[in-house]
Amino acid sequence: MKKEFSNAWVGSRQPRKQRKYLANAPLHKRHKFMSANLIKELRKKYGKRNFPVRKGDSVKIMKGEFKGKSGKLENIDLKYVRVTIGGIHRTKKDGTKINVYFHPSNLQIKELNLDDKKRLEAIQRKKIEASPAKEAETSKNAAKTDKKKQVGEQNVHKKK
Repeated sequence: MKKEFSNAWVGSRQPRKQRKYLANAPLHKRHKFMSANLIKELRKKYGKRNFPVRKGDSVKIMKGEFKGKSGKLENIDLKYVRVTIGGIHRTKKDGTKINVYFHPSNLQIKELNLDDKKRLEAIQRKKIEASPAKEAETSKNAAKTDKKKQVGEQNVHKKK
């Protein structure tokens, strides 16, 4: 793996190469790293399991010291791949409050901020792409189960 970022890089089992990929990724690639999973209702609604977070999204913390707490995203830091949530602070010894940073993978999106038309288009596009694929997949699975039943019935008749 060369010094600069490579789009051709597929993957490696070596942690140093994985860290290097994440550290040298350009901002448009880092945006993908900022994804959090959606709650079940949103998964059904949009046909998507996760989606990149954006300022104003309502999220729930799934892991760590603040597990179970919710709030709106206040700040998103693409350079360090971390976010801050409104109302979640840590108090220092001198009484000042500081923001607590979270990695998006430890969050779950409860409500999407759809003020931006491009984001709305993106989630609708994902929904449209997912629909035909899911229908085809379910029809394939149905055909497989029918075939298994037929084979099972044939085996039952042979045994008798």
